[in-house]
Amino acid sequence: MSEIKTLATAWLDGCSGCHMSLLDLDERLIELSSQFTLVHSPLVDRKTFPEHVDVTLVEGAVASEDDLKKIRKIREHTGVLVSLGDCALTGNVSAMRNRCGPGPVLLRVYPEPAPSEGVPALLDRVRPVHEVVPVDVFVPGCPPSAETIYQVLVELLAGRIPTLEGVAHFG
Repeated sequence: MSEIKTLATAWLDGCSGCHMSLLDLDERLIELSSQFTLVHSPLVDRKTFPEHVDVTLVEGAVASEDDLKKIRKIREHTGVLVSLGDCALTGNVSAMRNRCGPGPVLLRVYPEPAPSEGVPALLDRVRPVHEVVPVDVFVPGCPPSAETIYQVLVELLAGRIPTLEGVAHFG
Protein backbone atom coordinates (compact mmCIF):
# COMPACT_ATOMS: atom_id res chain seq x y z
CA MET A 1 0.00 0.00 0.00
CA SER A 2 1.22 3.52 -0.78
CA GLU A 3 2.03 6.09 1.85
CA ILE A 4 -0.79 7.99 3.53
CA LYS A 5 -1.18 11.44 1.95
CA THR A 6 -2.18 14.63 3.69
CA LEU A 7 -5.28 16.22 2.19
CA ALA A 8 -6.74 19.67 2.73
CA THR A 9 -9.74 21.46 1.32
CA ALA A 10 -10.35 25.19 1.22
CA TRP A 11 -13.29 27.38 0.42
CA LEU A 12 -12.81 30.83 -1.06
CA ASP A 13 -15.63 32.90 -2.61
CA GLY A 14 -18.21 30.35 -3.69
CA CYS A 15 -21.33 28.53 -2.57
CA SER A 16 -19.85 25.35 -0.98
CA GLY A 17 -21.41 23.18 -3.70
CA CYS A 18 -18.05 21.54 -4.43
CA HIS A 19 -17.70 20.53 -0.79
CA MET A 20 -21.24 19.14 -0.91
CA SER A 21 -20.24 17.03 -3.94
CA LEU A 22 -17.19 15.83 -1.99
CA LEU A 23 -19.50 14.72 0.81
CA ASP A 24 -21.72 13.04 -1.81
CA LEU A 25 -18.96 10.45 -2.19
CA ASP A 26 -20.69 8.83 0.79
CA GLU A 27 -19.18 5.40 1.54
CA ARG A 28 -16.49 5.93 -1.11
CA LEU A 29 -15.11 8.73 1.04
CA ILE A 30 -14.76 6.23 3.89
CA GLU A 31 -13.08 3.78 1.49
CA LEU A 32 -10.56 6.44 0.44
CA SER A 33 -9.98 7.69 3.99
CA SER A 34 -7.46 4.90 4.66
CA GLN A 35 -5.20 6.62 2.08
CA PHE A 36 -5.24 10.17 3.50
CA THR A 37 -5.34 12.27 6.63
CA LEU A 38 -7.60 15.32 6.38
CA VAL A 39 -5.41 18.05 7.87
CA HIS A 40 -7.39 21.19 7.03
CA SER A 41 -10.90 21.92 5.78
CA PRO A 42 -13.97 24.05 6.47
CA LEU A 43 -15.44 20.67 7.49
CA VAL A 44 -13.07 20.44 10.50
CA ASP A 45 -12.13 22.88 13.24
CA ARG A 46 -8.44 23.51 12.49
CA LYS A 47 -7.84 27.26 12.18
CA THR A 48 -4.34 27.39 10.68
CA PHE A 49 -3.09 25.86 7.45
CA PRO A 50 -0.38 23.20 8.01
CA GLU A 51 3.25 23.64 7.01
CA HIS A 52 3.01 20.97 4.30
CA VAL A 53 0.03 19.33 2.61
CA ASP A 54 0.35 16.80 -0.20
CA VAL A 55 -2.93 17.70 -1.95
CA THR A 56 -5.27 20.66 -1.48
CA LEU A 57 -8.67 20.98 -3.17
CA VAL A 58 -9.66 24.66 -3.48
CA GLU A 59 -13.23 25.69 -4.16
CA GLY A 60 -14.24 29.25 -5.06
CA ALA A 61 -12.82 32.35 -6.67
CA VAL A 62 -10.38 34.91 -5.27
CA ALA A 63 -12.63 37.87 -4.49
CA SER A 64 -11.23 39.52 -1.36
CA GLU A 65 -7.95 40.41 0.30
CA ASP A 66 -8.63 37.52 2.71
CA ASP A 67 -9.01 35.08 -0.21
CA LEU A 68 -5.79 36.38 -1.75
CA LYS A 69 -3.84 35.92 1.47
CA LYS A 70 -5.35 32.47 2.02
CA ILE A 71 -4.64 31.11 -1.48
CA ARG A 72 -1.05 32.37 -1.44
CA LYS A 73 -0.43 30.62 1.88
CA ILE A 74 -2.12 27.43 0.63
CA ARG A 75 0.01 27.39 -2.54
CA GLU A 76 3.20 27.95 -0.57
CA HIS A 77 2.46 24.92 1.63
CA THR A 78 0.85 22.54 -0.90
CA GLY A 79 2.43 19.94 -3.17
CA VAL A 80 -0.48 19.52 -5.62
CA LEU A 81 -3.04 22.32 -5.81
CA VAL A 82 -6.41 21.46 -7.34
CA SER A 83 -8.85 24.12 -8.59
CA LEU A 84 -12.16 22.46 -7.83
CA GLY A 85 -15.23 23.70 -9.68
CA ASP A 86 -16.10 26.45 -12.12
CA CYS A 87 -15.68 29.30 -9.59
CA ALA A 88 -12.06 28.30 -8.96
CA LEU A 89 -11.47 27.84 -12.71
CA THR A 90 -13.25 30.88 -14.16
CA GLY A 91 -14.59 33.04 -11.31
CA ASN A 92 -18.08 31.92 -12.40
CA VAL A 93 -20.97 33.55 -10.49
CA SER A 94 -18.68 35.49 -8.14
CA ALA A 95 -17.05 37.18 -11.14
CA MET A 96 -20.38 38.62 -12.29
CA ARG A 97 -19.52 41.69 -10.19
CA ASN A 98 -16.45 42.33 -12.38
CA ARG A 99 -18.62 44.38 -14.75
CA CYS A 100 -19.42 46.95 -12.07
CA GLY A 101 -16.65 46.62 -9.48
CA PRO A 102 -17.01 46.12 -5.73
CA GLY A 103 -18.48 49.56 -4.90
CA PRO A 104 -22.02 48.99 -6.23
CA VAL A 105 -22.06 45.50 -4.71
CA LEU A 106 -21.21 46.84 -1.26
CA LEU A 107 -23.81 49.61 -1.60
CA ARG A 108 -26.44 47.02 -2.53
CA VAL A 109 -25.61 44.81 0.45
CA TYR A 110 -24.95 47.64 2.91
CA PRO A 111 -27.19 50.67 2.13
CA GLU A 112 -25.56 52.34 5.13
CA PRO A 113 -21.77 52.50 5.27
CA ALA A 114 -20.31 48.99 5.43
CA PRO A 115 -19.20 47.94 8.90
CA SER A 116 -15.49 48.45 9.44
CA GLU A 117 -15.08 45.02 11.06
CA GLY A 118 -15.97 41.60 9.74
CA VAL A 119 -16.28 42.55 6.07
CA PRO A 120 -13.18 41.58 4.09
CA ALA A 121 -11.81 44.16 1.67
CA LEU A 122 -13.00 43.20 -1.80
CA LEU A 123 -10.55 43.08 -4.67
CA ASP A 124 -11.25 45.33 -7.67
CA ARG A 125 -11.80 42.18 -9.75
CA VAL A 126 -12.75 38.59 -8.90
CA ARG A 127 -10.10 36.21 -10.22
CA PRO A 128 -9.91 32.48 -10.84
CA VAL A 129 -7.30 30.75 -8.69
CA HIS A 130 -4.79 30.22 -11.54
CA GLU A 131 -4.57 33.98 -12.14
CA VAL A 132 -3.15 34.36 -8.63
CA VAL A 133 -1.08 31.21 -8.02
CA PRO A 134 0.06 28.22 -10.10
CA VAL A 135 -2.50 25.40 -10.22
CA ASP A 136 -1.62 21.75 -10.89
CA VAL A 137 -5.05 20.20 -11.61
CA PHE A 138 -8.23 21.80 -12.97
CA VAL A 139 -11.57 20.10 -12.19
CA PRO A 140 -14.50 21.85 -13.92
CA GLY A 141 -18.15 21.57 -12.96
CA CYS A 142 -20.75 23.56 -11.07
CA PRO A 143 -20.26 21.62 -8.99
CA PRO A 144 -18.12 18.72 -10.21
CA SER A 145 -19.96 15.45 -9.73
CA ALA A 146 -19.09 13.15 -6.85
CA GLU A 147 -17.92 10.62 -9.46
CA THR A 148 -15.50 13.14 -10.97
CA ILE A 149 -14.14 14.08 -7.54
CA TYR A 150 -13.76 10.41 -6.68
CA GLN A 151 -11.76 9.75 -9.85
CA VAL A 152 -9.55 12.78 -9.14
CA LEU A 153 -8.90 11.66 -5.55
CA VAL A 154 -8.12 8.07 -6.58
CA GLU A 155 -5.48 9.32 -9.01
CA LEU A 156 -4.00 11.94 -6.68
CA LEU A 157 -3.82 9.56 -3.72
CA ALA A 158 -1.98 7.09 -5.98
CA GLY A 159 0.53 9.84 -6.78
CA ARG A 160 -0.71 10.45 -10.32
CA ILE A 161 -2.03 13.64 -11.91
CA PRO A 162 -5.53 12.85 -13.21
CA THR A 163 -6.60 13.33 -16.80
CA LEU A 164 -10.18 14.50 -17.01
CA GLU A 165 -10.73 14.48 -20.76
CA GLY A 166 -14.22 13.17 -21.41
CA VAL A 167 -14.92 12.90 -17.67
CA ALA A 168 -15.52 16.44 -16.43
CA HIS A 169 -17.12 19.48 -18.04
CA PHE A 170 -18.11 23.03 -17.19
CA GLY A 171 -21.54 23.77 -15.78
